Amino acid sequence: MAARREALRVAARAIEQRLNADTSEHDGPTAACPRCARPARYAGRHPKTFDSALGTLTLERAYYHCQACQTGFCPRDAALGLKDSSLSPAVTRMVGLVGATVSFEEGHELLAELAGLRVPAKQVERAAEALGREISNDEKRVVERPPANESVAPTLYLGMDGAGVPIRKEELVGRPGKQPDGSSKTREVKLCTVWSAEGRDVEETPVRDEGSVSYSAAIESAAQKDTDEIPSEFAERVVREATRRAFERAPRRAVLGDGAKWIWNIASEHFPDAIQIVDRFHAKQHLSDAATSVDGPGSLGRQWAHQRYDELDAGDIDAILYALRVHSSQDEEARKCVEYIDGNRKRMRYEEFRAASLCTSTGVVEAGCNNAIGTRRKRPGMHWTVAGADAIAKRDRIRLPRHRPPPTLRRRPPPSRLLKTRQAAAGLCQEVWILCRFFPKASVVWIGLAIGCAITRVAAQSHFLSDLTVAAVAGMLVAEVVYRKLGTSASAVPR
Repeated sequence: MAARREALRVAARAIEQRLNADTSEHDGPTAACPRCARPARYAGRHPKTFDSALGTLTLERAYYHCQACQTGFCPRDAALGLKDSSLSPAVTRMVGLVGATVSFEEGHELLAELAGLRVPAKQVERAAEALGREISNDEKRVVERPPANESVAPTLYLGMDGAGVPIRKEELVGRPGKQPDGSSKTREVKLCTVWSAEGRDVEETPVRDEGSVSYSAAIESAAQKDTDEIPSEFAERVVREATRRAFERAPRRAVLGDGAKWIWNIASEHFPDAIQIVDRFHAKQHLSDAATSVDGPGSLGRQWAHQRYDELDAGDIDAILYALRVHSSQDEEARKCVEYIDGNRKRMRYEEFRAASLCTSTGVVEAGCNNAIGTRRKRPGMHWTVAGADAIAKRDRIRLPRHRPPPTLRRRPPPSRLLKTRQAAAGLCQEVWILCRFFPKASVVWIGLAIGCAITRVAAQSHFLSDLTVAAVAGMLVAEVVYRKLGTSASAVPR
């Protein structure tokens, strides 16, 4: 670890010197102000210290001051993704990842342990939430359809669900909820999921296709009046995600949900030709609750429930309703179950759906709720601000499995790719080159591992091929400097 830290320190100094030697962003005595477009006066070069994947760097930048709007700016900050931030884009992504996965304090500790970065917990929180807001703005602004020649699965599924997130009391004052006193402890994060399931298990049940799942989540309202001309916030999010996945191009489309009315309202409004399916396990849960209420939790209740399960699987909805109505006048759970089954009977044609090889469960959606909502935001003792929970939910869009990376990751301006190249050079080529110098007999192994890593990064669309090419050259040069600075030679190391 000590050798690695020293290598990174030397690499950081080498890159710092190279960047500071480049003064090309100074185009002359004036530059157009990004706010008012008036000429801003050059006022010398100002230093800025920031954290990078290699460690702390100090960058000298051309500084311009606009007399008209009384603001200053550095063109290089915007070019390198350092505007209003003391973290490089690579470190910002690390911070966003840990912030969306573990608590901010744990994220601070992980960054120090795994990457040697000293980022305070509060800065982890601010950076993760800021990245979430940036991703949210990008998600709303950029909706990229797949190329027309890109194949679409024969059947695409779209699922919707929601889960409560614990919110601080002061942000829930006056908000009605499900507590005994009518108050609320949570706000609902709504989630939209799109996937395909062309695979089959041994029982010929559809199995989701690996890598086909995409998620989009936010604290947004799905409420909408019939007279509203503009869709609800969450309905617009669902339409955007469906557009990115070319949902409308699939020969067969299905919308799955737990039976909530807002789900079917969105489906009927925006995907009228899609097949609507109630999650079979939610339907059985309603029957189980009714059985427990009518006959108790013992064997009699279980026997009654299993009879209703068999009728449900066979598509005999009338038999289920008949059995429920015997008790509905005296039992509230039975009455609610009658309303649920009768209101969704067209969405419970499970025998027909199975014959057509359609999914009848929302396991993919439930997994998304657990990953995007439960794992991070419902840990013991956590209470969020609405803005914080919403930002982290949107940040999760690039953390969860996805079919296509979101626009923020696909559209990389050249300056941002420069910093990604520096990270790749430090993390891959530099260390491989040093290993080759120290252990030349194993060079084939080191180079093979590096090439394998490069292929996986390009395949995952995390790097461009050009980035890795530049990284290879830069990494070897930096590593050679490190090697010579350490004052060792390959012959001095035992073979």
